[in-house]
Amino acid sequence: MAVKFQDYYETLGVDRKATDKEIKAAYRKLARKWHPDLHPASEKKEAEEKFKKINEAYEVLKDPEKRERYDRLGSRWKDGQDFRGEPDMGGARYYSTEGFGSGGFEGGFEGGFSDFFSAFFGGGGPGATRGGRTAQRGPVKGEDIESEIELTLEEAYRGGNRSIRISGSGICPDCAGTGIRDHSFCPRCGGTGNIPDEKTLDVKIPAGVKEGSRIRLKGQGGSGLGGGPRGDLFLKVRLRPHPVFSLKGDNIEVDASIRPDQAVFGDKISVPTLDGKVTVKVPPGSRHGNKLRLRDKGYPGKNSVRGDQLVRLIIDIPPDLKEEEKELYKKLHELRKGGE
Repeated sequence: MAVKFQDYYETLGVDRKATDKEIKAAYRKLARKWHPDLHPASEKKEAEEKFKKINEAYEVLKDPEKRERYDRLGSRWKDGQDFRGEPDMGGARYYSTEGFGSGGFEGGFEGGFSDFFSAFFGGGGPGATRGGRTAQRGPVKGEDIESEIELTLEEAYRGGNRSIRISGSGICPDCAGTGIRDHSFCPRCGGTGNIPDEKTLDVKIPAGVKEGSRIRLKGQGGSGLGGGPRGDLFLKVRLRPHPVFSLKGDNIEVDASIRPDQAVFGDKISVPTLDGKVTVKVPPGSRHGNKLRLRDKGYPGKNSVRGDQLVRLIIDIPPDLKEEEKELYKKLHELRKGGE
């Protein structure tokens, strides 16, 4: 029997050096795209064929042993050529695909996996062993999941509680996560083993979290298999840009506008901090861009030691000058001009 070689990497659209994580992500994306139930009747047959190939490719590439055998055998033949199995093919044997019936979806799949899959991996689809027997395994912990949580600088600084809505996936109860039911793709999950799962979680935000830090929610990740525990959920912190403050390491920077006369003679001005407004003394003779340092008014760092707040002075002309003020500025201008 001539067996048609199929490029499973091309089917999933991944590089041959792709990681397990990249392969899984590509599979889930394509499985959602080509799920037959998401296509009209006129496109259902094409979707079923593509969906079947996608699942077949993933069944091989997700398994390290099968993937190694596939890579080794595939390297001996060019894509698209026919080849015949030799007596010694690394322990590979021919298996029948009988029993992989249709009926998994309305309209059904006609036939099982490809000849190439059947010849070298025994057929049977996701979650099955050679000869079509369902794989037996003990409890398996669910996957850890990473998502993001966006916080204001004030929320990150003070900490507190937040309710968030998480959209993820859970183990399909109809097939127990195997993707197979009654010798065919599970109609509820489409052979992926997962179903959409949305939930609202109360998150405790530690005070002083920074951009890129992670908050762990134990037991809120992917569902386990065979009675195994759920994985964990890791929330990566993203800080929203702040209209007033800029966080530079453990220091906080803020701009403060002052009038020319305040710069010349000095003054006391009000400056915002994360703990509220404070009064700052502007030294006489201050120049545009000078920075005033407020000790221990910055962001919490290592061992809860706070950074500083730097106040950058911006000399600006008030937009609502009175006529008397304009006259004074005019006299100052003429005085300076006359001295040149």
